[in-house]
Amino acid sequence: MATPAPRAPRAPAASERARNEWLRRVEAEYRSAAITQELTLWLIRIAASPDLILDGLRIVKDELKHAELSHAVYVAGGGSEPPRILRETLGAPRRARDALEHDVLRTGVEVFCLGETVAVRLFRELRAQCVVPPARRALDRILRDEVRHRDFGWTLLQWLSETALGDELVALAGRELPSMFKRLRASYAPRGAEQERELPPAERAWGLMPTATYGSILAQVLERDYVPRFARFGIDAAAAWDSAARG
Repeated sequence: MATPAPRAPRAPAASERARNEWLRRVEAEYRSAAITQELTLWLIRIAASPDLILDGLRIVKDELKHAELSHAVYVAGGGSEPPRILRETLGAPRRARDALEHDVLRTGVEVFCLGETVAVRLFRELRAQCVVPPARRALDRILRDEVRHRDFGWTLLQWLSETALGDELVALAGRELPSMFKRLRASYAPRGAEQERELPPAERAWGLMPTATYGSILAQVLERDYVPRFARFGIDAAAAWDSAARG
């Protein structure tokens, strides 16, 4: 008689924190989809490369799929509340007095060059100890897509730097990078976050990680990604980071 296959270990119950985190991710993915949709419309209006436009449209679909997968994790964890979508956050800010290319630059750099670049390393760490099947499926898909989203941002910056406004736009990125870094630090490494260095294994299993880890990963991304990538455009990301810290 054949020996029965061992049963897979039972997934731990989701904590309230895990449910809240996955619901927050649903909301964040909707926000990302809306911002990318608006950015893509701007790309059409400035006659950007068709490849960039098509990549932007694909990213919108990715973000909506991420929202769907994140909601499935939330429901699997026992959640039943609808996501709290704040309509005023569903879009990219437009400074009417500036050339549209300036807002394309601001959104592309902050959302994609900064946000999606750090997201690749963050989701890799979130996935590392995640074993709950729906959460692991979501993180597998999100991590795979985030690499392409990161590359979209840097490709967009390269394209902008080669347009007639290229020097002006690169200079704008350099001036605004400290403010962007300040907002990024507030999101991922707020004061006090470094105190939480451990999480219960059950919460890691659901795809969460300690708040201190966000800050340590952000510091790694500065050194390994931001500094060398911005240097290709003549932008000193380390100096911008230090300026943000002093501010």
